[in-house]
Amino acid sequence: MAKGTTIRMWRRTAFLLAILIIGFAVVVGSLFRLQLVQGEEMQTRAVDQYLKDTSISAKRGTIYDCNMKVLAKSAGVWKVVLEPNYITDDNRELICNGLSQILGLDKADLIERSKKKTYYDVVQNKVETDVKDQIVAFKEENEITNGIRLIPDYKRYYPYGKFASSVLGFTGSDNQGLAGIEAQYDSELTGVPGRLVTAKNAVGTDMPFDYEQMVDAQNGHSLVLTIDEVVQHFLEKYLEEGVANSGTRNRACGIVMDVNTGAILGMAVKGDFDPNDPFTLSDPKEQAAVDALQGEERTKALNEARQKQWRNKCVSDTYYPGSVFKMVTASMGLEEGIISENTSFSCPGYYVVADRRISCWKSGGHGSETFAQGLCNSCNPVFIQVGEKLGPETFFKYFEAFGFTQKTGIDLPGESRSIYYDETMGPVELATESFGQNFSITPIQMITAAAAVANGGYLVQPHVVAQVIDDEGNIVRTTDTTVKRQVISNETSRRVSAMLQETATTGTAKNGYIAGYRVAGKTGTSEKIAEWVAQGKQGEKKYIASYCGYAPADDPQVAMLVFFDEPLPQGGQVFGSAIAGPPFAKAMSEILPYLGVEAKYTEEELAKLDTSTPDVLGKNVQEAQNTLQSAELDVKVYGQGETVLSQVPEPGKSIPKSGCVVLFTDEESTSQTVTVPNLVGLTLSQANSVAANAGINISISGAALTGNNAVSNLQSIPEGSQVPPGTMVTVDFVELDSVE
Repeated sequence: MAKGTTIRMWRRTAFLLAILIIGFAVVVGSLFRLQLVQGEEMQTRAVDQYLKDTSISAKRGTIYDCNMKVLAKSAGVWKVVLEPNYITDDNRELICNGLSQILGLDKADLIERSKKKTYYDVVQNKVETDVKDQIVAFKEENEITNGIRLIPDYKRYYPYGKFASSVLGFTGSDNQGLAGIEAQYDSELTGVPGRLVTAKNAVGTDMPFDYEQMVDAQNGHSLVLTIDEVVQHFLEKYLEEGVANSGTRNRACGIVMDVNTGAILGMAVKGDFDPNDPFTLSDPKEQAAVDALQGEERTKALNEARQKQWRNKCVSDTYYPGSVFKMVTASMGLEEGIISENTSFSCPGYYVVADRRISCWKSGGHGSETFAQGLCNSCNPVFIQVGEKLGPETFFKYFEAFGFTQKTGIDLPGESRSIYYDETMGPVELATESFGQNFSITPIQMITAAAAVANGGYLVQPHVVAQVIDDEGNIVRTTDTTVKRQVISNETSRRVSAMLQETATTGTAKNGYIAGYRVAGKTGTSEKIAEWVAQGKQGEKKYIASYCGYAPADDPQVAMLVFFDEPLPQGGQVFGSAIAGPPFAKAMSEILPYLGVEAKYTEEELAKLDTSTPDVLGKNVQEAQNTLQSAELDVKVYGQGETVLSQVPEPGKSIPKSGCVVLFTDEESTSQTVTVPNLVGLTLSQANSVAANAGINISISGAALTGNNAVSNLQSIPEGSQVPPGTMVTVDFVELDSVE
């Protein structure tokens, strides 16, 4: 063989060998990459090719009030699944027609879906038990064993509707928390979803349920709240009444707190929403405004309206606290020793700070007064001077210590930050902040500070969840109620409480007075200056009316703050005392006895209290008259009979001392009626006279028990109503000269 031929053969051999070596290296490299580098990924993809994983909902935990009343729960519903691979041409029409009628679905669409190559196609979620029962009956009646499947699922229910909705929040279509406690504690409540693993055949079609494996879901934990359903009921009842009476336009809120632990016993916002149907606007006016729009403008307005009704005003909105804040400034001054109850001040109706004239609410001023009198009078010049004595650094030290520079950390979503001046504030800022203007805080910050004033000076941690419990009722976690710090001394707390009690009894806060319960309280009327200035000082000024207090003043247990945003003027003016005082008093007058707080009446209070109507039913007229007259009650008899058939007020019902009990002695007399007169705008003596002339009784509440300048502003039965003689009409009184 020629030398050239040999060389060419070796070259070809070497070339082929090189190709083989390279090819082998590529194969080895690919095997290394597939088995070692991408092995786990490829294995997962292979599993995915022959397994289908479907999530099964876990039962969301229950939310209870502090007495284990259910406020939110998950009830069983059903997921309707079509199994096309079990459906034949013989039963396709029957199955699709039956489901379309029961579920209200399109029959043609169901027929198309029934031809898919699968054993699992969800056609409807969250089906109630009654609908599920119809499907079961349909299957049994038509002997359908395969083709339709029902899988257990859950739906969230709120048994009390709107009740505490701003606290509870709501869930979405997938049972995820979207607002309130539902969102804040979503991970605790949700649980662990189960799994339905379905096998697929070689061509990717789902295999029948013989090749399935189900992993059970783990139920979520439940929550026990600090909220008391009864306290919440009283709070919402009178907050809603206050909104209606004052024409409040930008919602109202209220908080009831245990001053010693920070536990929130009640928290409410009006207007609110129904968490069972949270996407529907609950305010007809808001809905009408949205409906008047179209397209993107309507969509934007609808979203804004929904966000507004979901927003928890107690924690997510800031406001100028107004004169309610004076309890904090008073605590600063006494703690620092720069003032005492008897320190003298003079109020000519204004005070000049850095060439700025800042007015008192009372035209002409209060004249000479002690500090205690200045607090009762809610005198701005007095508190401006206290602020000057403190100085910006000391004032801000306490402002920070009372918790106004940080979020409270309450276990609810969306808590806002406050807006304030720090220790570098100027003299005008110090002056206005000293009486509660020119800085913004949240209602939850204000009531937490008030609790510190009340409880001996200790800043507590506000919270709404007391315990997390598991499916068996075992405690998983208990909320820590450790005190954050002591802000003022026990002695300062006691002295401020005594002055606030006087303020609520004879001062500007007397509209929140409650006989027997020694309320310590303070009103607030703050102007929404920022909005007014933004409008170029044109048109109506807008205000916030509030009342913050606690009881009993000598042993504080419960604090309450009520807050009305943009109420309509009452008698041409907007004052926290007239607007917020009565709802505070009414709610607390029911909350305190429910919580076991003992009433201690003064002799003067006892003389004005209502008494209980004796039972004279079935007695002869003379005996009944003697019994009632012995109880120092007047008597009026209707009818010609000799025996009392009925009486008004009924036995055991409340009646004013020296009130009139009406007795009916025959059937004809029981149909007798009188007309309820107008009792609004009258003094106590005038109201008593008008009521007596009309043949009715009145029960008085509010400031009529504390002073001589009160006038009636609300009656429980409307003017013109026809009622039996002797009917009791409750009349609320307010002190119109208590304006702060």
